[in-house]
Amino acid sequence: MRSESNPASRSNSRQNPHPLTAFFEQAVRNSYEGRLGLHDPEVTEYVARLLCDFSSSDKLYELRDTFGRPVAELEQMMAAADPVHGSASSFDTERRVRKHIGDYALFVAGMYPESSRQHRRYRASFPDLVHAGKESYYIVSQFNLFEYEKEAALFGRLSDWFERCILGLTLVREELGNRRKMLPPPAVQ
Repeated sequence: MRSESNPASRSNSRQNPHPLTAFFEQAVRNSYEGRLGLHDPEVTEYVARLLCDFSSSDKLYELRDTFGRPVAELEQMMAAADPVHGSASSFDTERRVRKHIGDYALFVAGMYPESSRQHRRYRASFPDLVHAGKESYYIVSQFNLFEYEKEAALFGRLSDWFERCILGLTLVREELGNRRKMLPPPAVQ
């Protein structure tokens, strides 16, 4: 398994923010701070950026198998993160894949929880998603030296607050659904 990851595109995305950045930051802040009392600007910004990134399905399924096909099953993602018994070629790869698993689990559990009930043969159950996401963020937080030192604490909080973060995303989803209901129907031509 390999993970497609381009650090240059990430730094470029900070210079040219995603067009939905302000929208998602406000939606996440409303839910996390306003409704859950979770006052952590770093977590809020991270989750808003995650929503921007995953608004494109190629980011959601950035992990690829050896044939270049997207990996969508949690079990395969976990194998790709294992440097001892799986296919991770290094501990840096383990960290990158574990971060993706945490992000994927948070996004799917918060924004599309029904997906864990559908297609059970192919998808992880909701408890499996929560466990994998929380564990993955914890493992990422343990990479706390050198270039990873500054963001290690963030991933520790994401792990500790994983269930609250899921609830916050569920509230974001509800808010987005309510906003869509308020829009006028499209004009028929």
